Amino acid sequence: MGQKTHPIGFRLGIIKGGRTWDSSWFASKSENYKQFVEEDLKIRSLLRVNYQDAGISKINIERGAELVVTLHTARPGIVIGRGGTRIDQLREEIEKMTGKISKVNVYEVKQPELDASLLARNVADQLEHRVMFRRAMRQASTRAMQSGAEGIKILCSGRLGGAEIARKEKVMVGRVPLHTLRAEIDYGVAEANTTFGKIGIKVWIFKGEITDTENNNDSDLGPIGFTLQSNVPSDENEEQQTEASLEEGNVTTTEN
Repeated sequence: MGQKTHPIGFRLGIIKGGRTWDSSWFASKSENYKQFVEEDLKIRSLLRVNYQDAGISKINIERGAELVVTLHTARPGIVIGRGGTRIDQLREEIEKMTGKISKVNVYEVKQPELDASLLARNVADQLEHRVMFRRAMRQASTRAMQSGAEGIKILCSGRLGGAEIARKEKVMVGRVPLHTLRAEIDYGVAEANTTFGKIGIKVWIFKGEITDTENNNDSDLGPIGFTLQSNVPSDENEEQQTEASLEEGNVTTTEN
């Protein structure tokens, strides 16, 4: 009763071409595993703190011959800086922190209204600037639906409006099928630091269902041709065999 699961982790490896793990690496030893996890946490916290105004949606970390950090942001100019100075400083900080050769990639989020993390952060910023929570939630849901979302759910919890008793308020537009595995659902969380405490914001965005034709791994296989041969003799073969048997006298006929 009341058990929840993470909608992104629930669908990892199920939707072809969908979202994958945010960290992609393999540790052969337990000591390396602990070190890699600690480095990932430090890198993510560094980016979240130093680039709060950059609108960072997702951070991917890959480890191979070099450490590759990929940022998905709505404002790539803030991350790159004038002439690429800020991104060079960021790469140097990551190399100093990890002691490995690093590379930083920056990708722009084309539709921030359809990104759950950015939408939750937008609602949190409005709450910090004393905007009424119902108005902020309604405006965010309207923008998402106008941008092409099939459904959205926004949940705010805390001392809403400065009330002394914390509560939850929800806005839902369209449909958000959390139990459907083929549904492409984006999920984001943000916190608003207000004068009367923290307010948590959760956002679910339903972008559509992945059909079987799109998720079929064997779609590029061609048809297989084969020929069936029957072992049962045809009527003509039976007549020829009967005539041959009559000529040889192997078949006897009786008349009533």
